[in-house]
Amino acid sequence: MRGGASSPAADLALKMPPVDAFIALGSNLGDPLAQIAAACDALAHLPHTHLVCASKRYVNPPMGPQDQPDYVNAVVLLSTQLAPLALLDALQALEQAAGRFATRHWGERVLDLDILTYGSQTIQTERLTIPHVGMADRRFVLAPWAEIAPQAQLPDGRHIADLLDAAPNHPLQVMSAVCWDNSDVKATD
Repeated sequence: MRGGASSPAADLALKMPPVDAFIALGSNLGDPLAQIAAACDALAHLPHTHLVCASKRYVNPPMGPQDQPDYVNAVVLLSTQLAPLALLDALQALEQAAGRFATRHWGERVLDLDILTYGSQTIQTERLTIPHVGMADRRFVLAPWAEIAPQAQLPDGRHIADLLDAAPNHPLQVMSAVCWDNSDVKATD
């Protein structure tokens, strides 16, 4: 299995066979291209997790306040044995390690990692809502997602490609390179 060394907490989080989880990545502070690349590498090394594929990077104006830098966004597909909340904890730990700090609503981010879907599950807890709220209106999430999984659909049956077609127009610039190269990742037991 690919991924980093296991920890007791991660081992306790193993609840099921591998589940496909789509993760949105975003950054607009520091060096966003480097932040996204480093985040993809870190995701590839999560315990009990395999980074299956990653989209190209997309540059877009911020959705919220316009007095901030443009964002770089991408979407990755993980195959993970981490339970949903364990995956959320792992993503938040990566955000903190990258230097994420509290800003205004829809404000600047060093790194933002969001679970879009977790298998075909619908989850509503105090800490986690899946599918991710508002993604149907975010072209900067839907375009990279449709790039890597054009047949993907939400638990309610809606197709990502159809959501992209209906999403509000939001300028996107597609970068030529994918956000992650798996050539240096080795399988581990």
